[in-house]
Amino acid sequence: MAKARTVYVCTDCGGQTQKWAGQCPHCQSWNTLTETVAEKETASRYQPLNKNTELVRLENVDAAEEARYLTGISELDRSLGGGLVQGGVVLIGGDPGIGKSTLLLQALIEMSDRHKVIYVSGEESAQQIGLRAKRLQIQSQRLDLLSEIQLERILAVIGKNKPDVVVVDSIQTIYSEALQSAPGSVAQVRECAAQLTRFAKSSNTTLVLVGHVTKEGAIAGPRVLEHIVDTVLYFEGDTHSSFRLVRAIKNRFGAVNELGVFAMTDRGLKGVSNPSALFLSQHDRQVSGSIVMVTQEGTRPLLVELQALVDESHSPNSRRLTVGLEQNRLAMLLAVLHRHAGIAAFDQDVFINAVGGVKINEPAADLPMLLAIVSSLKGKPVRDKTVAFGEIGLAGEVRPVQRGVDRLKEAAKLGFKSAIVPKANAPKTKSKDIQVIPVDHVSQAIDIAFNH
Repeated sequence: MAKARTVYVCTDCGGQTQKWAGQCPHCQSWNTLTETVAEKETASRYQPLNKNTELVRLENVDAAEEARYLTGISELDRSLGGGLVQGGVVLIGGDPGIGKSTLLLQALIEMSDRHKVIYVSGEESAQQIGLRAKRLQIQSQRLDLLSEIQLERILAVIGKNKPDVVVVDSIQTIYSEALQSAPGSVAQVRECAAQLTRFAKSSNTTLVLVGHVTKEGAIAGPRVLEHIVDTVLYFEGDTHSSFRLVRAIKNRFGAVNELGVFAMTDRGLKGVSNPSALFLSQHDRQVSGSIVMVTQEGTRPLLVELQALVDESHSPNSRRLTVGLEQNRLAMLLAVLHRHAGIAAFDQDVFINAVGGVKINEPAADLPMLLAIVSSLKGKPVRDKTVAFGEIGLAGEVRPVQRGVDRLKEAAKLGFKSAIVPKANAPKTKSKDIQVIPVDHVSQAIDIAFNH
């Protein structure tokens, strides 16, 4: 019997090569080539979404707003941009045991009274799903379950029943008879996702795919998996903590970086209506090295406490460590602090932490980070009930950030009395609820923050 021909496939881009190499020749990624069975060429398995292949003028396209299905879970709807879109494809990934299946089961049970829904599980039997629903004390008379991993059978069942919403848990367990490789391989994941997506678009069925993640936190399989879907959601949070964050990093039907906050309870995931309270630690008195910033996650402003610890270094190389913030920006801020404010920290270990495990990627954290460092270095707390936000340039200037008014409203709502903000973000009309202190240079911001 002839030996099956093998090729090496990149798990990032899906590119193929005949020989193994440390670096993919297509996308230049390292250590991503895996050996797999070469698939035989077959007749085209794809049918056009519609028979009309003629050109259409843009002005003649019906651009009506897509109808959405509300999941019944407000925080999940927020992450999705207002709900599930008809014919949309959503990919949700996260660490094992973080709550992906639990959240989707809760959402389907909520929707089953209003829509026809099907839960396809390749990892659990119907009995196991029933036991989980019983443990969470959630039941539905109209939720249909399907335990199957063969793509062709799944398409036949959902094509016959014509549901409104289908959840496939997970895409890495599904395989197609048209391919010889094992479930979870690059070829199988790409093929099954493409076929399911094509079915969703042609039948106007909403499809939700659950994806496994790698040890680096990215969704396993080829990167094309994230490109072909409409929305990509990531579950974040420590499995040892009761709080979970659902973040949208791609959304064709809404804003990206929308954030949903959940608390894991014995009855499943519950939405948190005031997430700012999670990221503010409670102090009996004012402490040095602590300041509250207002970050923006999509359309939602969040108040997060930043803590800094500056200590004398006992080694030739001072340590620079951040948790939840970008480490390279810390090195840049320390250089700006020395050059434009005359405060040196080259012989100090500097540690920065964002309370609550939240990750902040926007430059609005520059100003509060710098003020927290100075506060710890001087051993002097920042003004009481004060928030700060703003980007800092290499010339020492404080630059504006987006949605400054929304950030100030959120801070005032939670009882803060003053805000140190970039001059360009200062509102034109004076606020009665919060004192806005505009600054345009780091030295000015430091003087105002500590001279009280």
